Amino acid sequence: MADNATHRYISSFFLVGIPGLQDFHCWIGIPVCLLFALALLGNSVIIITIKLEPSLHQPMYFFLCMLAVNDMALASSTAPKMLGIFWMDAHWIDFDTCLTQLYFIHTFCIIESSLLVAMAFDRYVAICIPLRYTTILTTPMVIKMGLAGMTRAILMVLPCPLLIKRLPCYTKFVINHAYCEHMAVVKLASANTLINRVYGISVALSVMVWDLGLIAASYTKILQAVFRLSSQNAPSKALGTCAAHVCTILVSYTPALFSFLTHRIGKKVPPSIHIIFASLYLLVPPAVNPPVYGVKTKQIRDRVVGLFFPNKKISGN
Repeated sequence: MADNATHRYISSFFLVGIPGLQDFHCWIGIPVCLLFALALLGNSVIIITIKLEPSLHQPMYFFLCMLAVNDMALASSTAPKMLGIFWMDAHWIDFDTCLTQLYFIHTFCIIESSLLVAMAFDRYVAICIPLRYTTILTTPMVIKMGLAGMTRAILMVLPCPLLIKRLPCYTKFVINHAYCEHMAVVKLASANTLINRVYGISVALSVMVWDLGLIAASYTKILQAVFRLSSQNAPSKALGTCAAHVCTILVSYTPALFSFLTHRIGKKVPPSIHIIFASLYLLVPPAVNPPVYGVKTKQIRDRVVGLFFPNKKISGN
């Protein structure tokens, strides 16, 4: 830590982990480790399956492959440090490393949201205008949509660490969190943080409102198209193709919304509950998405069984 007449800089922060539950950190580390392992294993299987199976080289599965890569990156940006805190008392983190972790966590979260929007658009085109599906969602278009989501995330999150860097005075170094979260770091500054707070909440709100609005609009159109189908079995078949995506949306956005609301307006919510949900938001979707798509999507389920159990007969149902 270095001091001069007008500035005080802190070279590192102390991550508490989960306040009030420090005595249980070694036990909390077990589910964190399991979720991390499941995220890496499950998403690796999804990527390998899509890569090796030519019949899965379609827009829907390209988006799923992007989601799997992003989920692995998201889990890897948080779980190792959390396990270091829980199992090895490695609480200290360098200032710049903390800002780097903060940047990547929030960037991957926004990319995740962008991919869920792209997947909703994919289902909308497939169900509402199926005859134009192959002409609209070409491989170049899928790549452009993925790059657009990544570029949006990079540009939206970049000001966050830069604005933190400009704050001249840090007199506190203890972060009551299990990882470097934007508002948790901003709260440590003794200077005026209004710009940081306004920008942070503006990014969070714009991403949630815009992306959830687009997803809701897509599924409204899908439902309207589905219930106009004359065939008795057609609605259930059409909605069946959306089941995995809907589950992923619920798993991704529910803890995110809870974490966002408790951080801003839930003053009576214990810090430990907020941090647990904030951690679940980063670890549960990457671990749960592969099983959800494996169970709900017949093409993936059949190909996984065929790749790993070649002698097992695949059901036709």
